[in-house]
Amino acid sequence: MQLSRVIQYVFFFGLLLLAGYMVLLIMKPFVTALALALTIVIICHPLYVQVKKRVPKQNKSVAALLSTILVLLLIIAPVVFVSSLVVREVVTFYQDLDAGTLSLQSGVTVIESRIQVFAPSFRIDVNEQIKQTAEWLTGSLGAIFKGTISTIFVFFIALIGSFYFFRDGKEFLQVLIKASPLPDREDTAIFDRLAKAVRAVATGTVLVALIQGSMVAIGFAIFGIDRGILWGSLASLGALMPGIGTTVVTAPAIIYLFYVGELFNAVGLLIWSMLIVGLVDNLIGPYLIGRGNNLHPFIVLISVLGGITLFGPIGFILGPVVVTFFLVLLEIYHQYVVEDKSMKESLKTDI
Repeated sequence: MQLSRVIQYVFFFGLLLLAGYMVLLIMKPFVTALALALTIVIICHPLYVQVKKRVPKQNKSVAALLSTILVLLLIIAPVVFVSSLVVREVVTFYQDLDAGTLSLQSGVTVIESRIQVFAPSFRIDVNEQIKQTAEWLTGSLGAIFKGTISTIFVFFIALIGSFYFFRDGKEFLQVLIKASPLPDREDTAIFDRLAKAVRAVATGTVLVALIQGSMVAIGFAIFGIDRGILWGSLASLGALMPGIGTTVVTAPAIIYLFYVGELFNAVGLLIWSMLIVGLVDNLIGPYLIGRGNNLHPFIVLISVLGGITLFGPIGFILGPVVVTFFLVLLEIYHQYVVEDKSMKESLKTDI
């Protein structure tokens, strides 16, 4: 290769890297909003398809606008509202613990004294542990609500992004397919696999956990347990734990109601947990989770907690989506790189 040609390549790729770095800096403030918009469109694309069939002349702009409005009313607004309620309850709970007006330590004193017979140094500091947990939740969930203007701006950008991704998503996808060195047919198969995996996790494991948490919160409100929204959100996290589920929240509540003599509420909450919450887990859960979701529940749990820490409340969805995206890419790498390389080496050996 001639020296002038080498210089041209170095100059071109140097400019490409510089431009790419500048684009990254420009897009950095909007990464969360764009990730949210992309996730919404991937999950709700079947909705857009159905809306498009019903609008005059199947106009893409009208269908995208209606789909975005539906997303705002049915998904974003409820999530923001419930998240704000959860944050408010967590903050109030933490303030009560910090001020000493709410003490849970007395309830475990008997248990602590009995265990200390065998282990004198054993101590159950419930208040301190719950304060630390509440402080973490306040910092993680409250991060997105620190500034009302910034919060509105993030969701505004996400809605605009959703509209254009709905309307022009195929065109954006074609740009990526043309830029990829793989054959177009394989690129299309890869993107379809990614979309199905993301949709399966979001509408499967995560959605089931949210429904179960909502049912727990409703049950707590009916049968006299305070801070039902807070405990319902914790039940959603518990629902991601295989073998544990929402019982990590409902069982202590039922025991507490029996202990304080609220037999009617205790029996009512027990029946509610077994029938209503259990119905979601046993009937709706297998239907949704079984639709292509192969992400391990423990990975879902860790990705949810990490996503909340990184993205705020929307991390409940974005966390598993990002992890799913990474794992699918690993599958694709194994399928199109490792196996292809092994096949080529096998052919060389046969020859």
